[in-house]
Amino acid sequence: MTDITPIYMSTSENLTNRREFFKTTGKYAAATALVGLTIPYVHAAGTETVQMALIGCGGRGTGATANALATSGQGPIKLVAMADVFQSKLDGSYSTLNRQYATQVEVPEDRRFIGFDGFKKAIDCLRAGDIAIFATPPVFRWVHFKYAIEKGVHVFMEKPISVDAPTGRRMIELGKEAEKKNLKIGVGLMVRHCRGRMALKKKIEEGAIGDILTLRSYRMHGPQASAFSDWGMKGDQSELLFQISRFHSFLWLSGGLFNDFYIHQVDESCWMKGEWPVKCHAVGGRHYRDNNIDQNFDHYQVEYTFKDGAQFYFYGRTMIGCKDDFSSIAHGTKGMGTISLGSHHLAKAGRIYKGHTVKRSEEVWAAFPENNAPDPYAMEWVDLVDAIRNNKPYNEVERAAEASMVTTMGRYAGHTGQEITWEDYKNNEQEFAPDADKLTLNSEAPLLADANNKYPVPQPGILKNREY
Repeated sequence: MTDITPIYMSTSENLTNRREFFKTTGKYAAATALVGLTIPYVHAAGTETVQMALIGCGGRGTGATANALATSGQGPIKLVAMADVFQSKLDGSYSTLNRQYATQVEVPEDRRFIGFDGFKKAIDCLRAGDIAIFATPPVFRWVHFKYAIEKGVHVFMEKPISVDAPTGRRMIELGKEAEKKNLKIGVGLMVRHCRGRMALKKKIEEGAIGDILTLRSYRMHGPQASAFSDWGMKGDQSELLFQISRFHSFLWLSGGLFNDFYIHQVDESCWMKGEWPVKCHAVGGRHYRDNNIDQNFDHYQVEYTFKDGAQFYFYGRTMIGCKDDFSSIAHGTKGMGTISLGSHHLAKAGRIYKGHTVKRSEEVWAAFPENNAPDPYAMEWVDLVDAIRNNKPYNEVERAAEASMVTTMGRYAGHTGQEITWEDYKNNEQEFAPDADKLTLNSEAPLLADANNKYPVPQPGILKNREY
């Protein structure tokens, strides 16, 4: 093995998944000092302390907030407001964060808001130049982002940032408005901030694996989060709140499991190629689903094609008892690079091989020794906070919207059974929930079950121009 050139120094061990973050998150604030990131900062909104509001208090929102609070080595930062539509989620998130970061969590009961208008109340607790964190189901991303721009606050939003083409186009336009106001906008495609993958991207651009001919990516495991649901999970909730509580199950809320889980593999692979594909076609279906009422397929295969004819093959499966695989690999004329292997954290990825198999004997370059890479979930916050404190240009919206739309294009191809071009899909008009900004706790859900308590599912070849 030769030319192992790390671009970041860290004494923290690599994390295996984001749930482990709370065990070691305090290490990352200290790690920033090793790379000169604790440079003098400018005051945010005229004060040293950056304040944050968390909108969407589930696991990802809680994790993102913990990542943010861990940047305290770059300057004072604290959480001052929270909002959700579920009291239990807000309470659980507050308890977790307050236990881990008691001195940085200042959220009294009168700054904890429940309801669809809670996001406005939480953002109203901020000053211009503070940060709003958006981690609700993605259908609400444009609603919350629009208000944040009006109030002049910086934003970190989780991916995906749209669920269909119309909301993707809307987010791009809102991103331009944010840029006019010099707002810093980060998006949770944290792989783009992974120091090892950044080094791999540079090596690929320098020709280390030659011209990329093929990319292949796999996300195969059992059902995760709320992707599969049955009617018995509803209980006494309204249909709207039931669907929100199981948001990965419904296309209008999340874009389905395809969007929310697979976007990382799609984004990182296209990033290495340096462009978005020009077309795709796909297959997918449902097996052994018994009483499941969600809208997801449990397997997908998408063939994306780039303008030079190179292809990217994506394979997704959420079925119990099948082979698991979590990887993204780029094959070139001179060798191959591993983009992901085993998880979003770097682990064995960020490596180049002279052949086309992962063999230690054929490894010619690695960004980091194994298990010694900085956590990309931490690095995306290090970069965003640095941009805010030092007034650097920082707006990830357009790229993230395009990544979201390329992902939904693959889903759309699978759900309709048609070949779809990027140019056509960008202009697609099916918007799942055009009135998302008007929902209240008493609203009827945008999607209703039939008399048998079933929701519509995609019918490839039958519904050719709509997903349901």
